[in-house]
Amino acid sequence: MGYQIIPIAVITVFWFVVGFVIPFFIPKGPNRGVIISTLALTSICAWLFWLVNYMAQMNPLIGPALKKKTIMMMSEVWGNEIKEG
Repeated sequence: MGYQIIPIAVITVFWFVVGFVIPFFIPKGPNRGVIISTLALTSICAWLFWLVNYMAQMNPLIGPALKKKTIMMMSEVWGNEIKEG
């Protein structure tokens, strides 16, 4: 399956805007530094969390666990009957 460039680009641009463009529009005040830091850290952490989850779906560590009865029933319905033995 592999990765797709469009979702990665869209999400990256969104979090870049949140973390590095919006802070330029924060009005001056006593909490300006805290707000900018919060936006930057939130965008970095959220983007990294999303990226790790997106990449984990490309190569899962475990697959579906099917019982023998389910596999036999699927093979019979799909026409690839498996001989028990």
